[in-house]
Amino acid sequence: MRDFPPSVTTFWSPEGERAGSPPDTRSPFRFLLWMLRFQGGLVAVGTAFGVLWQLPLIAGPWVFGRSIDAGIVGDDPSAVAVGAVVLLLLTLVGAAFGIALHTLVVRTWLISLYGTTKMVTRKAAQMGHVLPRRSPTGEILSVASSDSDEFGAMTEIIARAGSQVVSFLAVAAIVMWTSPVMGATVLLAAPVLVGVALPFLRPLHRRQELERNRNSELTSMATDIVAGLRILRGIGGERTFGRNYATQSRSAREAGVSAGIWQAVIEALGVLFSGVFLVLLLWLGTHEVLAGRLTIGELVSFLGYGLYLIGPIRTFFEFAQKITRAMVSARKAIAIFESAPPWSDREEPLRLDPSAALSDGLTGFTARPGQLTVVVSAAPEESARLADRLGRYLPADTEPVSEEPEHGLKGRAARRAQSERARRRAEIAARDAERTRGPWGASLGTVDLADAALADVRRTVLVSDTGSQLFAGTLQDAIDPHRRLTRAQAEEALRTANAEDVYDAMPGGWQGVLDERGRGLSGGQRQRVVLARALAADAPVLVLVEPTSAVDAHTEARIAERVAELRRGRTTIVCTVSPLWLHHADHVVLLADDEVVTEGRHHDLLGGDPAYRAVVARTIEGELQA
Repeated sequence: MRDFPPSVTTFWSPEGERAGSPPDTRSPFRFLLWMLRFQGGLVAVGTAFGVLWQLPLIAGPWVFGRSIDAGIVGDDPSAVAVGAVVLLLLTLVGAAFGIALHTLVVRTWLISLYGTTKMVTRKAAQMGHVLPRRSPTGEILSVASSDSDEFGAMTEIIARAGSQVVSFLAVAAIVMWTSPVMGATVLLAAPVLVGVALPFLRPLHRRQELERNRNSELTSMATDIVAGLRILRGIGGERTFGRNYATQSRSAREAGVSAGIWQAVIEALGVLFSGVFLVLLLWLGTHEVLAGRLTIGELVSFLGYGLYLIGPIRTFFEFAQKITRAMVSARKAIAIFESAPPWSDREEPLRLDPSAALSDGLTGFTARPGQLTVVVSAAPEESARLADRLGRYLPADTEPVSEEPEHGLKGRAARRAQSERARRRAEIAARDAERTRGPWGASLGTVDLADAALADVRRTVLVSDTGSQLFAGTLQDAIDPHRRLTRAQAEEALRTANAEDVYDAMPGGWQGVLDERGRGLSGGQRQRVVLARALAADAPVLVLVEPTSAVDAHTEARIAERVAELRRGRTTIVCTVSPLWLHHADHVVLLADDEVVTEGRHHDLLGGDPAYRAVVARTIEGELQA
């Protein structure tokens, strides 16, 4: 039986552990069954506790009716006293197991919630930069937050509904034994009332799916706005994006109101039909008493059971709603969990030689071992593509497939749209696998990067680009996440990146806490902390993409000088057009149209190559105007 906190071994772990059953992503129903298998013991115990919790409601009306017949109608005070004591004991048992049930269902809820969050984290660690190519960031966040909560609600309602089913059967047996006519009425009432509400579940399902997808899109939009807030302010785009967010927010609210209306309709039907059932039971029971087939005490018992059955009937309605929501969430989770990494190591991978030259076959670029090479390009995306190839990363050339359903589609059309989304995801996955199956095109020495183990590539070649992020945690975690450095080494990395001011500004120094994405830092401070982290890793080959684009010229000059000194004798590649880096370069390469057009020393190229001079001079003029 799994306990809290959950131990998640599914997918990849940093230690290379691959134990654990992968999720069953063949259908939403199979995925939910897979989740339930991990908590089968807890759900079964919760069901047993739920039955004992309802013991006063199961046996109480029968004891109460017997006390009326024997004690009041039969004029036996001792029978009333015995009935009161039995009811007290039943109440105490119910109260004790009610507390135990609540504790248990909260535990199952938390296990499902945090277990799903851990699974999403593992999947993100396993897929890396490939995951956002398949699914939008907002949907990934929604699965880790709101959808994981739906899975927790599912485990809770299954335990509670299971106990209600057992209790209902026990009550049905009691009333059938007492009066077959009344028992048949009670036994058939719950299935009939639930069946009446079933046609309303399909529109509820569609509206809940629409609500969930619009909220996911809203989350994606909010994430993008927060990440680019500084840029938006610089170009005056706050109002435009604010209006777009408000429009999407209203759309999500309208979907939520529509889903809420249908949910209210189903709950109202439950209350209405339960009331009708009680009236029918009272009318039928009165006729049975008048006919002499039922005693007063038995009629009171039946009315008590009628009132009790309102609870199971409402629980069954709640069960249908929560299972519907869990199915919607499972469909979104499958879109993420079914993704498989495109990388596969060779049966006998070759070892990389960190002291060899790093070259790219597509552009003709070569980084000489032990030197600082600066890559210059008039189009920054060309340098970024080169960095991706040198680090064995897939290019950012695909749009993730959203699970947002096409508005207005129902039935077969909606299923076709869903199949089309699955086909597009499979197409992206097949394209990624095709790219990684053959030679990569970039090599370290004589070894193509595809022929080496991916873990060996990541250890040897470190790429730090403009998309690198900071995570919430201490400054020490940001600079040395694996706790491998001495204090002197960490301070050296911080000094080289000219980020001492971040340390000085942090209450607690190394133990000062950074917000998520480093929100409390300026753009330049975030960039310098990211650079310090890259330098602290001390990789044999370091690739930096625009590492100082957000800092002033004086700071950039100090950083360039310090990095050149720190990395002396190790292969370092910097993609930038800044003259402050070019002055320290051992070798400069000019890219144009994804091809090396010239290379050499900075001063030689500046004086003798018009194409190079045009690119660098334009950068100098832009800095002077700024």
